[in-house]
Amino acid sequence: MHTRSKGIFFILLSSFFFSIMAIAVKSIPEIPVAEKIFVRNILGVFISAFILYKNKESFSGNNTKLLFARSIFGVSGVATYYYTIGRLPLSDAVILNKLSPFFVIILAYIFLDERIKKLQIPAFVIVILGTLFIIKPQFDYTFIPSMIGILSAVFAAAAYIVIRQLQKTDSTHVIVFHFCLFSSLATVPFMAAGQFVVPNFKQLVVLIIIGFSATTAQFLMTHSYKYAPATQLTIYNYADIIFSTIFGMLLWAEFPDLLSVTGGLLVIIAGILNYLSTTDHAEADSLENPHFKESNS
Repeated sequence: MHTRSKGIFFILLSSFFFSIMAIAVKSIPEIPVAEKIFVRNILGVFISAFILYKNKESFSGNNTKLLFARSIFGVSGVATYYYTIGRLPLSDAVILNKLSPFFVIILAYIFLDERIKKLQIPAFVIVILGTLFIIKPQFDYTFIPSMIGILSAVFAAAAYIVIRQLQKTDSTHVIVFHFCLFSSLATVPFMAAGQFVVPNFKQLVVLIIIGFSATTAQFLMTHSYKYAPATQLTIYNYADIIFSTIFGMLLWAEFPDLLSVTGGLLVIIAGILNYLSTTDHAEADSLENPHFKESNS
């Protein structure tokens, strides 16, 4: 198999496991979000800690302030994403979370003085139109979850911007360890205050699936970037939308209406335009951090 093809294979497999995670999150609405986040990250704590210990790396990290900021944005992104999954059709929740690359462009322009490429301007127009088709603003019961879904994309983008700066001072394993540890500890007060349900056997299995699928997806994504630059693989992350739409139809009979289908297609088209705008810089971006996807990550 060609090297780049291996990268595509692993990124698609990663998207599949992220979809499995989303299905598991949605299938146990009676389990509070804080509890789901705790289980999702506690496995990552042990795995990343083992890797740090094995590699004899420092657990403390070098840039405490940015590690804290990355953790805050990361756990906020996961919490808002899980909330959205529980209150919107699965495909809509995933699509809204896929807006994060466009918020990365805006935040990079504001905070990192990175210029916006010409092809990204029509991509912005298209993605805004697509979002409106998905949300269908009527100020009904889906409006607030939709806004929170967009907020999850903003948090994910902010986390990525911080990660880009952290790469200059800390290793990926340190960044992941601090994020998982902070996320696990941050949910404890919420669970102690009542956001905890003793799971039955079925719910416990689903919670384990959440942790396993999220961790597997992260490792597969990390592995994919060994075979090709991030900018050559990012477009394949949109496979989440296809997987989630199929699963939503099969498991919950969530058949998207024409407006949602149109909106989803527009978001994918905008993603393709954004991808094309960065292909000339693939080599320069080859070290882009593979842990950006916390929407889904």
